[in-house]
Amino acid sequence: MKIAFIVPYVPNQIRTRSYNLISSLTSLGHEVNVFTVGSSQTDLLDAEALKAKCNSVYYQHMPIWQSLTNSILAVLSSQPLQTVYSWQPKLVAQLTALINGNGTHSAYDVIHVEHLRGSRYGVFLKSSFPAVPIVWDSVDCISHLFQQAANQSQSFFGKFVTRFELPRTKKAEGNLICLFDHVLVTSPSDRNALLGLSPAGKRLAEISVLPNGVDLEYFHPNVDIQRETETIVFSGKMSYHANISMAKYLAAEIMPRIWKRRPNTRLYIVGKDPSPDIKGLENNPLITVTGTVDDIRPFLWRATVAVVPLLYGTGIQNKILEAMATGTPVVTTFNALTALQVQVGTELFAVNDAEEFSQAVLRVLEDRSLQSKIGNAGASYVRNHHDWMAIASQLVEIYQDTLRPKAASF
Repeated sequence: MKIAFIVPYVPNQIRTRSYNLISSLTSLGHEVNVFTVGSSQTDLLDAEALKAKCNSVYYQHMPIWQSLTNSILAVLSSQPLQTVYSWQPKLVAQLTALINGNGTHSAYDVIHVEHLRGSRYGVFLKSSFPAVPIVWDSVDCISHLFQQAANQSQSFFGKFVTRFELPRTKKAEGNLICLFDHVLVTSPSDRNALLGLSPAGKRLAEISVLPNGVDLEYFHPNVDIQRETETIVFSGKMSYHANISMAKYLAAEIMPRIWKRRPNTRLYIVGKDPSPDIKGLENNPLITVTGTVDDIRPFLWRATVAVVPLLYGTGIQNKILEAMATGTPVVTTFNALTALQVQVGTELFAVNDAEEFSQAVLRVLEDRSLQSKIGNAGASYVRNHHDWMAIASQLVEIYQDTLRPKAASF
């Protein structure tokens, strides 16, 4: 198949879903042409590197001022800011010319558009090329995420989301699931949330759950590195509001309970762009905030336990899958399991509150055999359920289904 893959940010090993779907589709023998935008030298380098993973990459520079201008102009409209933030007219012109092909038929069998930020490209292309199937990968239900953020946060961000962006996002997502040929999400809870937004009387696209996977060649156990005895790791992009909430909760509510019994336990908060309040956690000598690291794996290989105290969120927490793939025992909350089929107590631990969380972490810290048992079972789970090649094969079946003539409905 010839696939036009539109991503409103440059895929890389951190933006793991698009990066691995593109790479896996190419490995399966399909021609993937990526259309994307970026604002930095790093984005440009990532776009160049991506060319080794697909047929071609069409990259357009999009400075931050242009995204901010798009957002300011959208304030007086009914559009969510997310839908205009990555809109680049130069990329649209390039897309239009290439999708037209030789003038008699489309150059692509299917168009894949990722995220709410990319949805405006899909809307434009659907109106311009109605015969070409378009699959919209919503990834998460963003309004569902915003609703949780608004409920949890009393900050300016929470109030802004509640009063301004949330109503617009709900309306937009409800309309989008009626527009495209197929819609993807990463979890059943996101699917249910999108279905709850559907406008009365409109035809819905089929909404399928396509989970995230793990690059099993990259994330794997490493028997050559010995695990430390009292090291906890929490990872993720540390400018993201859900991760900030988790890190603060971990430091304020969970770690003090752990330190009462094991006062030498160290916490590593690993991830790019830590906010000032996250950097401030290093005032405690037992907490290390790393910022950007070249490779997350050594932190996971050395850690006694990886923690994900999710307060709110959507989709699949990649940090859980990556930790499990390295054989690192994981302790998380039940909020994080909506997209996973894990056996709690066998493949990872899941709890409800700070006291239970601290007790589960202490149990892992104090039992070497349990560390090995949970770590090995977790790694096996990821191998069996989250292999990117198997997930890409599911995506190909969805593409093929969009190409089949549909029976008329009356």
